[in-house]
Amino acid sequence: MPKSLVVVESPAKAKTIKKILGADYIVESSVGHIRDLPPKELGVDIENAFAPKYVLIRGKGKVVKSLQSEARKVDNIYLAADPDREGEAICWHLFEELKKTKKPIYRITYNEVTKNAILEAIQKPGDIDMALVDAQQARRVLDRLVGYQISPILWRSVKPGLSAGRVQSVAVRLICEREAEIEAFKSEEYWTLTATLTPTEVQHLFPAKLHRIGKKKGEINEARAKELAADAKTQAYLVEKVQKRERKQKPVPPFITSTLQQEASRKLRFVAKRTMFIAQQLYEVGLITYMRTDSTRVAQEALQAARAYIKTTFGEEYLPNRAVNYQTKKGAQDAHEAIRPTLPLQSPADLKPYLSNDQFRLYELIWMRFIASQMNPAIFDGTTIDIQAGTYLFRSTGSVMKFQGFRRVYMEGESDGEDVNLPDVKEGDTLNLRKLEPKQHFTQPPPRYNEATLVKMLEAKEIGRPSTYASILSTIQDRGYVTKERGRLLPTDVGRLVNELLKHGFPNIVDVEFTAKMEDQLDVIADGKVKWVETLGQFYPAFQTALKEAPDRMYEARKAMEEQSDEKCEKCGTNMIIKWGRYGRFLGCANYPECQNIKRLTSADDAPTAEPEPTDTACDKCGEPMVIRVSRAGAKFLSCSGYPKCKNAKPIPMGIDCPEPDCDGYLGERRSRRGKVFYGCSNYPKCEFSTWDKPVPEPCPKCNAPFLVEKTEKAKGSEVVTTRLACRTSECDYTK
Repeated sequence: MPKSLVVVESPAKAKTIKKILGADYIVESSVGHIRDLPPKELGVDIENAFAPKYVLIRGKGKVVKSLQSEARKVDNIYLAADPDREGEAICWHLFEELKKTKKPIYRITYNEVTKNAILEAIQKPGDIDMALVDAQQARRVLDRLVGYQISPILWRSVKPGLSAGRVQSVAVRLICEREAEIEAFKSEEYWTLTATLTPTEVQHLFPAKLHRIGKKKGEINEARAKELAADAKTQAYLVEKVQKRERKQKPVPPFITSTLQQEASRKLRFVAKRTMFIAQQLYEVGLITYMRTDSTRVAQEALQAARAYIKTTFGEEYLPNRAVNYQTKKGAQDAHEAIRPTLPLQSPADLKPYLSNDQFRLYELIWMRFIASQMNPAIFDGTTIDIQAGTYLFRSTGSVMKFQGFRRVYMEGESDGEDVNLPDVKEGDTLNLRKLEPKQHFTQPPPRYNEATLVKMLEAKEIGRPSTYASILSTIQDRGYVTKERGRLLPTDVGRLVNELLKHGFPNIVDVEFTAKMEDQLDVIADGKVKWVETLGQFYPAFQTALKEAPDRMYEARKAMEEQSDEKCEKCGTNMIIKWGRYGRFLGCANYPECQNIKRLTSADDAPTAEPEPTDTACDKCGEPMVIRVSRAGAKFLSCSGYPKCKNAKPIPMGIDCPEPDCDGYLGERRSRRGKVFYGCSNYPKCEFSTWDKPVPEPCPKCNAPFLVEKTEKAKGSEVVTTRLACRTSECDYTK
């Protein structure tokens, strides 16, 4: 008969650990948390030291009864959830339910699901770390106080279904502020002059940019660039100076949670949620260490295994004299190792037959990064050539790799890039000019965040923690505050409105510095230095005052966001105002409430974020040329160049005619009120044809329908998204 019960939070992990421990142990799963605050009430007794009221999560009653039944059969109970605050809280809630069996209950922790780690943990059982539980409890209660009490104010001010969160609201603010920077950015023109040169003795073309004119660097405009080009063509080009120096490029540390999410986004195009879902699978089957960590620390036995692999596979020249230890950043919890393979000697190719495609790609990324982190630096010969042509100094820089080092295995970023291959020249050599090209450039606004760069910013500003990044990114998109366009994050109108209201109504909640300090305070609680109730007691009085003043402040903020328009109200003749509502911006009469006329705000009414692009299409209303503009949401559309006199706006054609009978329109990309992309007819609202599936200008080979559609699907219980082509008609089953 089994002597002990081991309880983990995941069925997959339970299966792996059962194989390790054998018949003397019952291994069961709680399937995540079993208790939480009630879903339909605050669940926090503010007057009684913020005492939380925990209830069994719906559907977990059977799980708890089953665990209690198994617990009565054994001598000892081991709680073995993940080794972080969330895992510690799960264990505490399990303890509260299983202590009714009056059996000894122990807490065990491990950093990897391997035989050695699990058996060692069983041999060294301990107690639940209540400081970690208190830190998680403080976060949960704090988030409930904020979300449960601010959200109803947003429902009344904007629309039902919205939510505010202590960390998610700061993330939305960062995205909104970046978008405001982009809109306020004024692009400036500048010109460069590039010479294409070659030595006289050998044909080896290389570029050199104008670096200086006499002693002045100075920017040049178009006229000056062309004038200089004409003069520089008449000059002799001589090598004035050649500088060579050796440069070393060191490897990067093994992954922590944030860098794994960033690199998986760049290299694999995984969103943060998908990355963590797959990493959890790899951890639970014992292939990688725990994936929620902020430490670059690595166990000595793993370092030695990596060094043995490098020496055997690549040779002594790739192996440093001693193992490389990376310094963990200041302020990190340093509770767990870096993310690494548990068996460094097993290459990804060995495991490929046993993994799904996504699992293999992520494991390969983790394995390569870890192995590379223990290799010698790459070595380059960097070269700078200064070329004198009269009073003009041109400069060319490049490098040649002498030794691959760690780059033989792994290189951070999307691609390695290309180095300019320079010829071997010496001072005084004459060069032949093959081409001299003045080139126009424009300064660029700061780029919009993608998931990788937003995670990097959240980490830099100490907003949230490794375990929260994926859920933050998922929540702000699911709530409709942010939409994704070509991988970049853009605020929706609703996101902008909620951000402005929260900034004025609850300035601390969306303040970056305040939120970072609160995260630090939670760390102090986890270290056992402060009681969690004291922290909430310091936070709540000011928050309670803000709750009372917020409705008035939000009303004032909303009024301040209104803008005058040139549109005349057709009912009373007054100028209309651009207002903000539950679906974003709209036109409302300035005489409200006497005149209650409102109108939909078309794309052409949005201020463009870039210079219009000319087209050959004529406006079907006034005959003026149509141009391509970009709305504030980042969507391109056709607009009359006569705007604002003519406000005709249409989607950009996709090369597909509208399938509706008796309609002469075409299909194009449009945006819903929540900022989501769909595809509709250019004759809207006369023709209301629309589809969420992206049309593809390719006839169906089976039924000859005029076009196919892209269908994206997610299997039940999986985060993996698949895309396929299918016929647009429901009667035809063609798919590819």
